[in-house]
Amino acid sequence: MKKVAGRLWLLALVLVASVVSFVPTYQPVYQALPVWAKTVLPNKGITLGLDLQGGIHMVMEVDEDRAVEIAVDRSTMSLQDLLVDKKIPVESVKRTGPARIAIQFQNADLKAQIQKLLDDYPTFMEKEAAGTAGSLVWELRDTEIARIKDSTINQALETIRNRIDQFGVAEPVVQRQGLKQIVVQLPGVKDPKRAKDLIKETALLEFKMLDEDSQLRLELPAAIPRDKEAEIISQFEGKLPEGDQILFERSIEKETGREYRIPYLVKKRVMLTGDVLSDARVSIGQFNDPYVSITFDAKGGQEFERITADNVKKRMAVVLDNTIYSAPVIQERISGGRAQITGTFSTQEANDLAIVLRAGALPAPLKIVQDLTVGPSLGQDSIDKGVRATLIAGAMVVLFMAVYYRLSGVIANFALVLNLVCLMGALSALTATLTLPGIAGIVLTIGMGVDSNVLIFERIREELRGGKAVRSAIDAGYDKALLTIIDSHVTTLITGVALFLFGTGPIKGFAVTLCLGIAINLFTALVGTKVIFDLLNQRPKVETLSI
Repeated sequence: MKKVAGRLWLLALVLVASVVSFVPTYQPVYQALPVWAKTVLPNKGITLGLDLQGGIHMVMEVDEDRAVEIAVDRSTMSLQDLLVDKKIPVESVKRTGPARIAIQFQNADLKAQIQKLLDDYPTFMEKEAAGTAGSLVWELRDTEIARIKDSTINQALETIRNRIDQFGVAEPVVQRQGLKQIVVQLPGVKDPKRAKDLIKETALLEFKMLDEDSQLRLELPAAIPRDKEAEIISQFEGKLPEGDQILFERSIEKETGREYRIPYLVKKRVMLTGDVLSDARVSIGQFNDPYVSITFDAKGGQEFERITADNVKKRMAVVLDNTIYSAPVIQERISGGRAQITGTFSTQEANDLAIVLRAGALPAPLKIVQDLTVGPSLGQDSIDKGVRATLIAGAMVVLFMAVYYRLSGVIANFALVLNLVCLMGALSALTATLTLPGIAGIVLTIGMGVDSNVLIFERIREELRGGKAVRSAIDAGYDKALLTIIDSHVTTLITGVALFLFGTGPIKGFAVTLCLGIAINLFTALVGTKVIFDLLNQRPKVETLSI
């Protein structure tokens, strides 16, 4: 009797816990609860996946070769500064290939001095320069190229994840796929275009000086339509001084809303990059115009102070992804490690800019190779079909069990309902994401739940045919079927765990419901139905069993 009471209390406790965990899924019911109840319960129930509530599915590819070029460009600029500090005169230092730096000099005696500098760049090796003796070629080592490509993927993955976290998407999926692809799933996103722009924005912030000495700047038009950028670049392509480029500032007329571009002659050399930023946030100016206030780290603050001190009364361009946001005149040395990015953008655009700067710049551009937007109507259709399939499968199983096993089949049906209730409660308590394959896992669980009871019932039938009493036959049926049930469930559980560990989004959704359903089924089959049989056996005379 004590065993029956203990099992009954355990069954009631599990049932109540499952129902309570499932309550937050229905927000109207959850919101109606008293405050003390809300503090005890989880604040959300089952989260629907991308295929059920709609959203964005993107597969992006990282431009690894461009990441290598960016790394070599930085080394090139660093080498230029080092040669100036060492007072070694050279004609040019520039990148001549994806991973090569060419150094040109006239005096052959300088070759040995330049070669010694290679010790400061252990990731490069010297290649034999073809032609003149007044040149050296450095090339990035293969191991370093492989490291840059791998770290580029990982850094892009982390940067995208940080941006999405600050964007406020619930239950996003951001994971690596293959060698250089990243999969992003954003369930429930209401503004797909904004989310895509925020994710793929390279956000490469650079500070460059305007070339105000060249007469060519006077020939540039004051403003052009935004579709004429390529035309202006091609028009001045052969006239640009070495080391210069034409960049454009985006501007909007407040009265008419017309958008146009302002061309500037800018030096290619990057004075400072955004990787020295420690913070970026939106502020409001005196004319209620939003701007982004940025704060440098200690190293960046010192460098920014030195740059502004050396270029007083000159114009510095704030460049983000090759677009000028502002080009102010440096009035005095700026200390304190703070600066502003102003421009003609809305509060939302300023917020997005602050997010990408704060989350970090992508190490290389991204190319979207697959872009799917799942509408909520399609998701609702999937939910309806999934629920319909579950109900049909459940009804057929319930009918079969009730007809074939009679009263014992009704008890098995009770265990089946208990299984589903506990499964929904477990998904809610774990705040798991329910996907369409997850619904398929629930349907499979229905079949497996009944299968356990079939094994038990067939054992009980064998014992009854052997002449045993009802109570003894039931106990023997559960005891003899125990190892078989555990064995079949454990082998399936191992498969489910493997699917969860090594699978991706949809497969993981299937694995979650499968593994939870298997674990819960062991409880409902071995404890839930046994409690009812034990209660029936409490009657004084039990001579027959409806099975």
